Amino acid sequence: IVGSTNVCYASEHSEVNPITRQMILKTRNLTFCRYIAVDETVSYAPHPQDPSKTLLKQEAVVTVKGVPLTSYVEDLLTTKISLNAGKGRQAIEWVINKIDAEVKEIASTAVKSTDELFTHTKKSFDDITITARKSMDDISSAAKKSLDDLHNLANVPTRTNQNLPKI
Repeated sequence: IVGSTNVCYASEHSEVNPITRQMILKTRNLTFCRYIAVDETVSYAPHPQDPSKTLLKQEAVVTVKGVPLTSYVEDLLTTKISLNAGKGRQAIEWVINKIDAEVKEIASTAVKSTDELFTHTKKSFDDITITARKSMDDISSAAKKSLDDLHNLANVPTRTNQNLPKI
């Protein structure tokens, strides 16, 4: 409007209440503050009937002083702020959708990783079980063979003196 640099400065104060799930942003311009005061308040709160939705309330108070055509400049700034408010809402929606998509992707990756971990763990457990059973079967077979060998040794007829050849 005044042909100045494109950089403008403002001060913002943010309040976040996690209990009530409300956020209030209060912004005041610092650039040209001796002539133009723009006090903007934006608040976010849960919708009273549908807590999954958010209510956005945005208001700006424009005060122009010490410049000619005060009403004209106030109207011009008010119109510009109204047009930019829509852009701000679109930007917030874009950020929310981006975060939502990233959260869904992370959740999907976590589910996939959990499934892969479960499958790998189950396969490892099954492999260990098969190996343990085979080892137990081998030990059981070896023990049975040893017992059979002992039993066969115990049942071998012993030679008594009568059966020995005489010399």
